[in-house]
Amino acid sequence: MAQETLTEMPVAATSPPAKMTYEEFLRWDGENQHVEWVDGKVVLMSPITMEHSNVSLFLLTLVKSYVEEHHLGRVLYDPFQMKTGPALPGRAPDILFVANKNLGRLQRLYLDGPADLVVEVISPGSRAVDRGEKFYEYEQGGVPEYWLIDPQRKQAEFYQLGEDGIYRLASPDAEGNYRSRELAGLWLKVNWLWQEPLPPLLTVLKEWKLI
Repeated sequence: MAQETLTEMPVAATSPPAKMTYEEFLRWDGENQHVEWVDGKVVLMSPITMEHSNVSLFLLTLVKSYVEEHHLGRVLYDPFQMKTGPALPGRAPDILFVANKNLGRLQRLYLDGPADLVVEVISPGSRAVDRGEKFYEYEQGGVPEYWLIDPQRKQAEFYQLGEDGIYRLASPDAEGNYRSRELAGLWLKVNWLWQEPLPPLLTVLKEWKLI
């Protein structure tokens, strides 16, 4: 009897169909969930480097702490999905911030519409996608602020969406600090990103005068 029950139980899919709708993708029970949905296909994302992991966690901790302290909205992270428009892919940004005014876009499995801020930390295998496909998708989908962080090359680019729907590079100030437009009051010392080891959270919170 036990064997019969096991035979009748549904088996989780280990590989996706050649094509699926976005709704099917969200329900798909694949083994590797580090994936995105592009043109009806499941796309496996590149493995990340240790530098990528360290910088992602550092930024996630900082942004989440700031958002929670000021009650600004919600912060989510990869592999949570974001679909900026009906005709655009489903992506899993490294970090995404959703402001209080847009929390209605949050569904259980994905964000239905653009986040207010998206952060992508580049790995060697993701550089072309992050700088190319995702850049134009996030621009077209109306993501107001997009950070591109490249730990290997020690480059940080901060883009803000203009009223014409085009991204423009926002430069840090003379002291090397970038000030976010969507997270009012948040500033980031770009050199923090390249320090080894990265600054402790308490050090940053003290500079932000949150403690």
